[in-house]
Amino acid sequence: MNIKVYAGAALLARGDALRSAYLDAFSAPPWEEGEAEANAFAARLVTNVGRPGFVAAVAVEDERVTGFATAWTTPSPFPTDRSYGQAAAALGAERTHAWLCGALEIDELALRPAAQGTGLGARLLDAVTRDCPEGRAWLLTAQRSARAMSFYRHLGWHQATHPCADGDGLVVFLGPRHPARHLTVQPL
Repeated sequence: MNIKVYAGAALLARGDALRSAYLDAFSAPPWEEGEAEANAFAARLVTNVGRPGFVAAVAVEDERVTGFATAWTTPSPFPTDRSYGQAAAALGAERTHAWLCGALEIDELALRPAAQGTGLGARLLDAVTRDCPEGRAWLLTAQRSARAMSFYRHLGWHQATHPCADGDGLVVFLGPRHPARHLTVQPL
C-alpha cells in the first residue's frame, strides 16, 4: 500500500476517489452518513485545501483510494462554526486557545471497511502529524463510536474532554506528543 502526502490543491485531482472512500468509510453505524454528507465533504474539501498548514495523506492500493487523512492549522481566534463550539465549551476559552489554536487539527480520517484494523489508520495519522510543530496535534471524534475512541487511545492520543453521560457528544483528543497531553484528566 502506497501513502502519498499532499499539500494544497493538488489533492483535488483525487476528489472523486476521496468522496467514494469517505462514503464507504462513514455509511455504516455509528456514522450512518449517506450521499448528502459525502457531497458536503467533497464541497468542503475544495475550500479546505486552501487552509493554512493543509496536509493530506492518501493510501492507494491497486489504483483505489483505501483511506485518507486531512489536517490543517487551527486558526486564532478559535472558529465557532461546525463542531468547534462544542469543543470550546468543553475545554473553556483559555485551554482552547492554548491547546488548539495554532495546532494541527486532524479533520478527517477515513478508511474503507476492508482497510480497518490493518494499521493503515495509524500510518495515515503519522503521515499527517509527523511534521506538526512541537507535536501539537488534536482531533474531534464522536463519543458514540467506541471503536474510534479506543483506536485513538491505543495510539497514545489523550482524551481532553468528557461529554455528557448520554454518550452522544464530541470528544477532543490531543496527540501523543502534544505538550498539554499530561494536563488532561483521563476517564475512569
